[in-house]
Amino acid sequence: MEKGLSIKTIVAIGIGSAVFVILGRFVSIPTGIPNTSIETAYAFLALMSVVFGPIAGLLIGLIGHALKDAVFYGSIWWSWVIVSAFVGLFIGFFANRINIQSGVFASKQILIFNIAQAVVQAIGWFLIAPALDVLIYAEPANKVFVQGVIAGISNIITVGVIGTILLVSYAKTRNKSDSLSVE
Repeated sequence: MEKGLSIKTIVAIGIGSAVFVILGRFVSIPTGIPNTSIETAYAFLALMSVVFGPIAGLLIGLIGHALKDAVFYGSIWWSWVIVSAFVGLFIGFFANRINIQSGVFASKQILIFNIAQAVVQAIGWFLIAPALDVLIYAEPANKVFVQGVIAGISNIITVGVIGTILLVSYAKTRNKSDSLSVE
């Protein structure tokens, strides 16, 4: 049994974190709500979480979001970084139910993926992020719950559309598990 993370997973965490930073900085769309954007980085985080598992998802969300905040904003907003890690971790936990490595990502897997990501993100953005904003930063509850709901809805839609497309495309690169036949 393999102990620790594989070299492949460690490399994926490094590259995934860097891509998260780039997407978070250059491929996000402002919503009009202060400090809240439509983030394509979460579709990529979902892909990496499904392909490489929950620990990779957690670390890509944590490192990628923290680096993005530190580099582009000068300080880290830990409540949202924690939720990014939470989202990566828990989407990764559902990877076994999807089994993307089998090369199959059809209606059943798409449904499982989208229910899982929507529930995980709703918990993270609608509840955890605003609660941590209030607890850590003493932010006004009405402000941060609006931000959380807007971020959550936009991330659920973004992952639902772009994340599903990425996973369908990735599955097509895998050999179908039932493609072997006895001659």
